[in-house]
Amino acid sequence: MNELHKIVIVGGGAGGLELATLLGEHFGKQAKAKIILVDQNLTHIWKPLLHEIAVGTLNAHSEELNYYAHAAQHDYEFVLGRFTELDRANKSLLLEHPLSGANEDQHHYSLHYDTLIFAIGSTSNDFNTEGVREHCHFLDSRAQAEQFQQQLLHLYVAAQTQSSPTDLNIAIIGAGATGVELAAELVQSTQSFHQYGLNKIDPKRVKISLIEAADRILPALSEKISQHTLRELHHANIQVLTHKRVSKIDKKHIYFAHGASIPADLKVWCAGIQAPKVFQQLTEFEKDHLNRLKVYATLQTQTDPNIFAFGDCAHCQPIADEPVLGPRAQVASQQAHFLVSAMSARIKNKAQPMFKFADKGSLVSLSHHKAVGELLGQVNVQGWVAKSLYISLYRMHQATLHGYTRTAYFMAKDAMNKKLAPNIKLH
Repeated sequence: MNELHKIVIVGGGAGGLELATLLGEHFGKQAKAKIILVDQNLTHIWKPLLHEIAVGTLNAHSEELNYYAHAAQHDYEFVLGRFTELDRANKSLLLEHPLSGANEDQHHYSLHYDTLIFAIGSTSNDFNTEGVREHCHFLDSRAQAEQFQQQLLHLYVAAQTQSSPTDLNIAIIGAGATGVELAAELVQSTQSFHQYGLNKIDPKRVKISLIEAADRILPALSEKISQHTLRELHHANIQVLTHKRVSKIDKKHIYFAHGASIPADLKVWCAGIQAPKVFQQLTEFEKDHLNRLKVYATLQTQTDPNIFAFGDCAHCQPIADEPVLGPRAQVASQQAHFLVSAMSARIKNKAQPMFKFADKGSLVSLSHHKAVGELLGQVNVQGWVAKSLYISLYRMHQATLHGYTRTAYFMAKDAMNKKLAPNIKLH
């Protein structure tokens, strides 16, 4: 009896987890293929929620998903491991156990594949700017978001010992969607801190600066959306600095290329992305300047037809005269659904289909009750309507992972347990 075709997905982010779930339901349940998901973490958090975890307005424990439990429910296998090396000749991966308590003889192990799919997402790109790694927070993972939350809280707690009110300067470098959303959430968070007794830092004395090297915020979106968002940020007393390229960062200041500087007690880098550094050892693969693997419209890498890549870690340009697809959640989600058809064709030895991206628009959250965006490149939406649509993106992600019935339960539970207080924790 022939062994089942083994599909290994490396990376359990939004795209990778959706793909593992879909493949498990389509092929794993009927024993048509063996589906394996590899990730270095035990639990999954939807990455667009990290800015809410960072400021304490979202409880990460209530939103996390356990990979082992989910795999058992959806007919795929989960392997806890950190990808370190690739052996293409033997079609195997070398994995490293991420938990320090692992036995030495189990610390490294290999995993065979017939089809390998990389979905390892992206990490922040500091462009080798001096001082960024030493003095800035990043929002690439839940751990980083929680580190930011703890430093923010500790600044407030320390201020309580002061005899007089104190100032707080927070700087966010990069005014894309993540930077804008973080700035807006911080306004709400500072008001909540004051409301719940941490009152030596008055919200009026918190200066939030949003810094962008381009000539406007949200440069990937339309001019109209950028201008509307800018008005909302100004209304919230957020200082927006455009045409400001950061040249250096130290413990207390951010320095610009033209020589000026601003003070900053807390700094967050949201200015760019790149593929994770582990791809640097894949020297035989075609990659772009962001270290992303170049793929054809089939999502097969240009180096090896047995290896696919999608989402933020892939350089995908399905149509030659159109731009490379950006690092957006809807790109990864559409590619995950496409790969179900691609894997079906592969298992049946049929020709690979071509991926076509349908841009549904973009939405940016500005508060608990407001958002702004554009749909289908034309329809501009604002306020609570946009916010409802923004929330629906997460619900669609949940529906793919859990089904519509369980997602409806999550919605009802969230409505019942909605809290106004920030998720303040001390370790």
